[in-house]
Amino acid sequence: MRTDFFARLDREPEPPKMEIPRMSRTRLALFGGTSAFYLAIVVAVLASTWLVALDWKLMLFRPYEQWPEQHAFLDYFVVLGQRGPTAVMVAAWLGWRSWRQHTLRPLLALGAALLLLNVTVGAVKIGLGRLGPHYATQIGSAELFAGGDIFPSGHTANAVVTWGILAYLATTPRARRYLSALSAVVSLGVGLTTVYLGTHWLSDVLLGWAAGLLILLGLPWCEPLIGRAEAWILGVREQWRTRRAPGRSLPVAAGGPRPAMVPQRATDTGRPEDAACEPVATVATTSTRPSQGSATGPAASTRTTTHDRSRAHTRSERTPVTPSGSRRPPHSRPLTGG
Repeated sequence: MRTDFFARLDREPEPPKMEIPRMSRTRLALFGGTSAFYLAIVVAVLASTWLVALDWKLMLFRPYEQWPEQHAFLDYFVVLGQRGPTAVMVAAWLGWRSWRQHTLRPLLALGAALLLLNVTVGAVKIGLGRLGPHYATQIGSAELFAGGDIFPSGHTANAVVTWGILAYLATTPRARRYLSALSAVVSLGVGLTTVYLGTHWLSDVLLGWAAGLLILLGLPWCEPLIGRAEAWILGVREQWRTRRAPGRSLPVAAGGPRPAMVPQRATDTGRPEDAACEPVATVATTSTRPSQGSATGPAASTRTTTHDRSRAHTRSERTPVTPSGSRRPPHSRPLTGG
C-alpha cells in the first residue's frame, strides 16, 4: 500500500479544473494604483515631508505607554506577522488543500509569493537602510541610509502575503470574500501593532501594506511558471519511482534463446520456496543423424515426443533427503511373518 504524499495525486477520479486567476483589467488597475501609492510613500520619506513629521509625532506619543494594559496581548498578536510561524501554519493548510485537490499548485503559489516577498522587500530594506524609532538619532530626520532594515515593514508585508494567499487560492466567491476580509483585518492589525510597540514608523507600515498587496496582485503573472514547475516536479517523481521499482534482469547470451519464467515447485523437504520465478532455458536442439539400430520414421518421432513429455512432467525418482535422513526404511526387503 502506497503511503507517500504524492499518492493522492494519482487517485481517481481526476480532479476538477480549478479557475486560475488571470491578470484582468481590474487587477491591472489595482496594480497600477498600488504601485503609484508605493512610489509616493518612498518619495515622501526621501524628501522628509509631512509624513516623516507624522512618524515622529506618533513615536513621541508612545502608544505603548498610553495603553499599557494592551501590551501583553499585542506582543502575542504581532506573531501573526512573523514569517516563520505564519509560513508554517499557512503551508500546513495549503498542504492539506493540495492533497484534497490533487495538485501542487497551492504550495507552489505560496512558495512563489514568499520568494517575491523576500527579494523585493529585502532589497528595499537594505537599499534604504532606515533606522527604527527606538534607534533614531535626530528628531525630525527620516533616518535613512544609516544601516537599518525596517523600511518597509516586513511584519506588515508578510501578514498581507501569507494570509492574503488564502483568499487568492479560494475556489468559491463566498470563501474568497470571507478570506479577503480576514486577511485584511489581520494585516491591518499587525501593522498598527508594530506602531503601538514602537518597532516601526507609520510610513514603514504603509509601505509594507503596499508591498504585500503588489505581490498578491502580480501573482497571476507567475501562474505559467508555477504550472511548469508542477509538471517538472511530477515528472522527476515518476523518474525516481521508475528507477526504484523492483525488477530482476536475467542475463541472456547474445543470439541465444531467452529464458522462460516458470514458477518453481516446492521441494520434497516441505520448505516454502520464494515466489520468484526460476529461469528455465528452452534450447533448440540441432538435427543429428540417427545412429544405427535406432528407430526412424513417424513412429519413432511419436514415441520420442511422448517419452519427452512424460519425462517433463514426472518428479525426480531420487530418494528425497530431509534433515532427519531418508524416509525409506534402512532394509527395503519385505517382512515375512514368523
